Amino acid sequence: MDVLVIGGSRYFGKRVIALLRESGHRITVLNRGTSPVPDAGIEHLVADRDDEAALESVLAGRSFDVVLDQVCYTPRQAETARRVFAGRARRYVMTSTVEVYEHEDSPVPLPETALDLASVAVDTGAPWDDPAFRDAHYGEGKRQAEAVFAAGSPFAWASVRVAHVLGGDDDFTGRLDHYVRRVRAGEPIAVPAVNRPATYVYVEEIAAFLAWAVEADFTGPVNAHSHGPLRTADLCAEIERQVGGRTVFQEVGVGESEVGEVSPFSFVRSYGMDNSRATELGYSFTHSSEWLARAVSEAVGAAR
Repeated sequence: MDVLVIGGSRYFGKRVIALLRESGHRITVLNRGTSPVPDAGIEHLVADRDDEAALESVLAGRSFDVVLDQVCYTPRQAETARRVFAGRARRYVMTSTVEVYEHEDSPVPLPETALDLASVAVDTGAPWDDPAFRDAHYGEGKRQAEAVFAAGSPFAWASVRVAHVLGGDDDFTGRLDHYVRRVRAGEPIAVPAVNRPATYVYVEEIAAFLAWAVEADFTGPVNAHSHGPLRTADLCAEIERQVGGRTVFQEVGVGESEVGEVSPFSFVRSYGMDNSRATELGYSFTHSSEWLARAVSEAVGAAR
């Protein structure tokens, strides 16, 4: 297959590209040129995905079996993609996020249908070009982008709602590293008084799932995560086991509806996902207990 990957040439994105290459697909990567492609044998197109004219120009005369869009963050970008890839793509897979459920608080894992995309209000006039606004509204941007595609697309559309990703000595987020350093030093870790568990996935596993999703033919959203939700305490216990130190949780005050600043991977709401649809589609996820020690070990090594 001819596969176009938009963005995502580092962390799990580069792993997806490697897996697709190993499977014999012809890969083209499109980004702004600030990140190199992971393999010299991969065709590289340079354009700003927010510049529709530039996209039309660089993609002139090209078509793809599948587009894997790793960096669609806003409804405005989704609308541009619908126009640009009309007639250029047979299938379009968007990398989405568990954060589309951020307003939920459910005692049971959430299926994809917990989010009614038809009811999502799309606001393309919001200041999505402002990086600070986009970062602050990450979940909302992804939610609205999905809603744009779901409302009608000129290609088969799917979204992969990715859980919180752990692992890899190249994890640039610093989230697990935050805990490694604080546990090692015995420094306080800010958590809400009621700290909910969350769903996670190992970096190699989400890369494998995305590569599988590119080759599959399902449409619509699918939740992607390992079995076995984890709590902040589970992460810290494994860190203690590997490096010693001491976990010191410091509860932050909770108002009527909001919580103060907390450490990453600490959640006042419960919005863990249900991966039954992925299982029914034929994908078998591992259990978090199978890879947690390895993920922590990689974070520990990177923190030295």
